[in-house]
Amino acid sequence: MPIAYLGLGSNLDAGKNLHLASREFRNRFSLQKISVVYRSEALGFNGADFLNAVACIETALAPHDLCTQLELIHELAGRRRRSENLISRTLDIDLLLYDQLVLNEPPVLLPREDVLRYSFVLRPLAEIAPHYRHPVTGKLISAHWRAFDIASHPLTAVDLVL
Repeated sequence: MPIAYLGLGSNLDAGKNLHLASREFRNRFSLQKISVVYRSEALGFNGADFLNAVACIETALAPHDLCTQLELIHELAGRRRRSENLISRTLDIDLLLYDQLVLNEPPVLLPREDVLRYSFVLRPLAEIAPHYRHPVTGKLISAHWRAFDIASHPLTAVDLVL
């Protein structure tokens, strides 16, 4: 069965919404692992700090169908899609990686560029999948994390178990 990695974040009622997401992952998929939760500042706008984590699931769903399920979970958290990208969110779940698939079929782009761009994605991913090879670079996720400039966006682990 395919393995997918999901990034999740929230800065509105974050603990409650991240718990909702992890519960839904357990109900809808086979949740394999979930990382430590990290706190980070909002990027690109003034807002409350975000809480972020990465989950690993097994699913028989194809990427587009998986994204449909993720949208249903967003709705459960009260998320309403708007045109602005940089805003506070009840819940944001992104399909980061799906096996070794490279896909450019909007709205599904795999691997998601955020994997190598943001500490709040790469660090928790490196925690739960250090030996996963990035499908484009061929490098281990742990190697990408070691080379990452953490000063560009610092993280703090928080005591929230999902």
